[in-house]
Amino acid sequence: MALPSDEDDLVAAWRALEGADATPGWRTIKIAGGSPSPFLAGRRFPENEEALLVGFAAASTPAPHVLPQGRGFRVNEAQLGAKSGGRVWIALSRQGAGRLDLFAMMTRDVMATLAAMPQGDDEARLRVFLARIRAWQDFMRSDVDGCLSAEAELGLFGELEILAGILTAGVAGTIALEGWRGPLDGLQDFNFGTGAIEVKTTASPNGFLAAVGSLEQLDDSLIRPIFVAAVRLALGPAGETLPERIARLRLSLAGDSAALSSFGTLLLHAGFIDVAADRYTRKFSTVSLRVLPVSELFPRITRASAPVEIRSVRYDVDLDLISAPAVGLDEALQRLEVIRVWS
Repeated sequence: MALPSDEDDLVAAWRALEGADATPGWRTIKIAGGSPSPFLAGRRFPENEEALLVGFAAASTPAPHVLPQGRGFRVNEAQLGAKSGGRVWIALSRQGAGRLDLFAMMTRDVMATLAAMPQGDDEARLRVFLARIRAWQDFMRSDVDGCLSAEAELGLFGELEILAGILTAGVAGTIALEGWRGPLDGLQDFNFGTGAIEVKTTASPNGFLAAVGSLEQLDDSLIRPIFVAAVRLALGPAGETLPERIARLRLSLAGDSAALSSFGTLLLHAGFIDVAADRYTRKFSTVSLRVLPVSELFPRITRASAPVEIRSVRYDVDLDLISAPAVGLDEALQRLEVIRVWS
């Protein structure tokens, strides 16, 4: 599918429609065509909003209340009448408060995501479309200027190291990504079955202070087994940047378009966008990985151990001081019943 060469093509199409007949309704220009998802640049009058319209050939019309709305954009069904071609058309429209440059970036990302999908189920294509927009909704809500903080960059790199280890252990990409809950503000970073892995990352050579965000995070009376994966990174020219690590993971998922799409959406939820890749210059390499089972030997504060008057707790634990025996990531995945041991 031929996509615009850069964001200026979309902006140019919107600009060309500014002087269109302002009779109420949609004015559109085809910017990329062909099966299965044609794209139109559009403006709806009298609001005069810039929009990307996506056509779905065999999708049911979503209820208005399930369509995402966000800062500076909205999503709704576009009624094109006789010009609909028998398709359901969903419009992603910029509202007055939305930045045009950010909206153009968002629309191009959505187009590229849909174009990368294989031809087939338009219902699945619509789900991916809406999931991608919700990820952008999270990104815009985070108020980041296109780039993660140093702390968030470090934390994401650590989670990606564990994700890579899970894939290397033989877990299918779609299953691994379904379990990755960190970008979605999950209580733990990975959830599989009835258990979880919480990832803690440091770049300090001395001591490993890990922040525990709640009484529930390490409470194995709520979910078990729980493992803490302690990832120690080092900064230096021998390592790789966050975008380079992401690129290697994309290569490992290259044969699975659904997993690739899910990975990109989760990265967006985490606050990473590809257009800001050149702003990440720090290089990390993994020094060590310890996977610690959470048990009676693991120091933690839970709802049961805290006085009833204490309603919430955030505390730091030095993982370097924990003498409980570690296990390998593969063993943790076996206990989580994500992988099997073949006899």
